[in-house]
Amino acid sequence: QVQLVESGGGLVQAGGSLRLSCAASGRIASRYAMGWFRQAPGKEREFVTAISRTGDGTEYADSVKGRFTISRDNAKNTVYLQMNSLKPEDTALYFCAANALVLTTNPHDYDYWGRGTQVTVSS
Repeated sequence: QVQLVESGGGLVQAGGSLRLSCAASGRIASRYAMGWFRQAPGKEREFVTAISRTGDGTEYADSVKGRFTISRDNAKNTVYLQMNSLKPEDTALYFCAANALVLTTNPHDYDYWGRGTQVTVSS
């Protein structure tokens, strides 16, 4: 069983930055691809970014390319999401997830989920 706990969310003005962290219990280093998803009120959960088990592969949604960066520290069992140039449309509950198979953008492929951390971007 893998438990994931997100942190780092908050309220920020448009153009600002936040860094989210996802801490995993257990030894997940190099065993799981990791992803970040988000869900705004009244909308479906959407893919944001994902990183391969070793960190040498990444995927980004078009809406965040060039602004968000995913990284991981397997020694610390932690995945990060650096978010720059934030926009009001980035406001959502952000979830991290672990996938035992491959780097994928499909939320149905992920086995474990955190409870989320709220990001609110004011205009």
